[in-house]
Amino acid sequence: MKLTLGEIARKLNLELRGDPSIVISGLAGLTDAGPGQLSFLFSSRYKQHLSDTDATAIVLREDDIGACELPVLISEYPRLTWAQVATFFDPKPLPNLKIHESVQVSLTASYGSELTIGANVVIENGARLDHGVVIGAGCFIGENVEIGEGSVLAANVSVYHNVKIGKNAIVHSGAVIGADGFGFEFDRATASLVKIPQIYGVEIGDNVEIGAGTTIDRGALKNTVISNGVKLDNQVQIGHGVSIGSHTAISGCSAVGGSTVLGAYCLIGGGVGIIDNIEICDQVEITALSLVSHSIKQKGRYSSGTGLLSGNIWKRSVVGFAKLNDILKRIRKIESRMKKE
Repeated sequence: MKLTLGEIARKLNLELRGDPSIVISGLAGLTDAGPGQLSFLFSSRYKQHLSDTDATAIVLREDDIGACELPVLISEYPRLTWAQVATFFDPKPLPNLKIHESVQVSLTASYGSELTIGANVVIENGARLDHGVVIGAGCFIGENVEIGEGSVLAANVSVYHNVKIGKNAIVHSGAVIGADGFGFEFDRATASLVKIPQIYGVEIGDNVEIGAGTTIDRGALKNTVISNGVKLDNQVQIGHGVSIGSHTAISGCSAVGGSTVLGAYCLIGGGVGIIDNIEICDQVEITALSLVSHSIKQKGRYSSGTGLLSGNIWKRSVVGFAKLNDILKRIRKIESRMKKE
């Protein structure tokens, strides 16, 4: 793909200061860019790199133009412009609108037009694939699964029975949607764990993206619900009966316990653990490696855990943590005596 600066400016309604006929053949960061590439200044903190970048042109805010002698596209939100420009240069293969001869499709399945289905795909009874759906090689589509128009499943995705996926969803390789939730009850008579059947399914909205290796469990007493616009990173675990509000994003290796309700427009950092049966309101940000052990009723930024320390200080701190309870008891006794005096 090659575009002129003038074409990019027109497509995205950006102001161009420079020669509109300059050809752009790719994108790169400020320190890595070379001739013919467009780069981006996301923050004024990195303006020092404008003087030594080899990029042909820069996307930046108007306030940063004084530091740049190259042709520029002016954007109030350079990161958003990066996302938009990158779609023009995305090299991923386009759907070939073919159904591979090795596909195994149930006679009771139904599907729309312009499908792309790769090799060794299995589609079971009652499944429905709408117009323009793409199913990568090796996928399994269980009974009564519904996949909305324009949705894309990469290779080796498993979708269990009674799962609904909305329009324009993207599901990356190795994701498993609709596996049993982790539900067992101890039977004293047999001294064993008895499995609780997970009789509900999973509902996934429109424009959802699910990362590689991510797992979304089906529900036991209600459907697991992933609302419109939710983005799940790689290796995220969503427990049974969880509800996630629209446009919430969860970073890699995080886990949400069963029956928890997570609001809309939340940002969950990497490696976060959220326990079961709690509620988190809209517009909550949880920083990386936090443990959320209770409900959150007010929007804002929350953290838990401890910051990084040198090894020796950490060892001494651990000893101190073990003494905190005794220290608090002594403080309360002192406070009690002071009140009496």
